[in-house]
Amino acid sequence: MTTHYLSKDNGTNGFHTHLHPELRIAPGTGEKITFETDDEAYRQMHEFKAMDKVTATINPLTGPVYVEGAQPGDVLAVTIHDINFPSKVAWSVYLPGAGALARPMGNEFYTREIGLTDMHAQLTDKVSVPIEPMIGCIGVAAADVTMSTVMPSYPTGGNMDLPDVTIGSTVYLPIEVKGALLYLGDLHAVMSRGESSFVAIEAAGEATVSIDLIKESSGSIMRLRAPRVETASEIITVGLGDPVQNSIIMAYESLFDILTTDHGLTNEDAYTIMSASAHTELGGPTGSRNPDPLHPFRAIGAVTLARIEKQYLT
Repeated sequence: MTTHYLSKDNGTNGFHTHLHPELRIAPGTGEKITFETDDEAYRQMHEFKAMDKVTATINPLTGPVYVEGAQPGDVLAVTIHDINFPSKVAWSVYLPGAGALARPMGNEFYTREIGLTDMHAQLTDKVSVPIEPMIGCIGVAAADVTMSTVMPSYPTGGNMDLPDVTIGSTVYLPIEVKGALLYLGDLHAVMSRGESSFVAIEAAGEATVSIDLIKESSGSIMRLRAPRVETASEIITVGLGDPVQNSIIMAYESLFDILTTDHGLTNEDAYTIMSASAHTELGGPTGSRNPDPLHPFRAIGAVTLARIEKQYLT
């Protein structure tokens, strides 16, 4: 089966609608696409210890991929087959003023080069953790805005920073433009849930995916208000909103729709099962609205995940 390779050399700084596609592909063929991603911005931060000297784009994207037959109202299913880090180097970075740890970290720029093996990331001289590779930034182009690679997250994806977007998972993205225009970037070797620091263990690498297109369907998938993630064991819905309670409600409502529409549960059964077994957590720290330009790394609104194990749906 063919695997297409998209180089990071043509990386871009946003989810644009006007760029010439790097690849045109028919969905559902099983063909795979390997996206090479870039970490030059973090390498420059490590070298210069100052944002004003960084010339590279933060979270550059590789793409877009034009999906034959994709139309607004369809849903793109992106299945992740592999993520690897050939350079064996990653970065831990503190951007002054960014993230939940800004107060104790203060105003001094901090970076650390992290060595990677095939299995572990060496965080300190004494502490290493298993690599848990993930895609931080994935999405399709929006109809009415050029989506940022940093913040916020959008109904069609973006810099969601979800550890569940990993090998074996499928990400469902609502399509707003002809051809879908799929972009991918910002790989992480490992990341704490919620990404307290606003920066994970960032690494350049390669992510290999395949794509399917979902068109007319009576299922809840055709009512996506934000991305959905499915792993081997869980279904995960994304809620976006300001204040955070709105994002919680959206995520829970989307999960409730799956239980009742796709699995035939009554409202009462779905309610009771979710009361016992559906869990929420904060997603990535990118927020759901454009940040204040004076504070570009301070999120407004929230991303919330609602999740349930598939065993409760059979």
